Amino acid sequence: MWKEFKEFAMKGNAVDLAVGVVIGAAFGKIVTSLVNDIVMPLVGLLIGKVDFSNLFIALGNGSFKTIEEAKKAGIATLNYGVFINNVIDFLIIAFSIFIVIRQLNRFTKKKPAPAPVTTKKCKYCLSEIPLEATRCSHCTSQLD
Repeated sequence: MWKEFKEFAMKGNAVDLAVGVVIGAAFGKIVTSLVNDIVMPLVGLLIGKVDFSNLFIALGNGSFKTIEEAKKAGIATLNYGVFINNVIDFLIIAFSIFIVIRQLNRFTKKKPAPAPVTTKKCKYCLSEIPLEATRCSHCTSQLD
């Protein structure tokens, strides 16, 4: 059983998948940081100094300035600002993956096979004639 597991784990597909998951997780952290630390603060500034990560609706009595205050008070919150951040996160990751896949498809696209040759040039007048021709239809020369 151990030998079978070792063979399975060392197959190219399993190793490729593991590498993809690790790189994907690291890429996800980079994109999350990009969204949370660069994109959303700029969007919030343009909209009017809004902190999207702190936009929420308290589902109980009381008024709270932050999500943490509401949670400390034991009030459930609807965190739509965090949801907006996650949607933007997803869109950036999806777009990045789309660009990478598009480029890979571009490089791996098979070029169409050249059309089969159906003509040849007459060695006397250089006219195009069918491959099977034994006499040139333009200069009437006998062909080999």
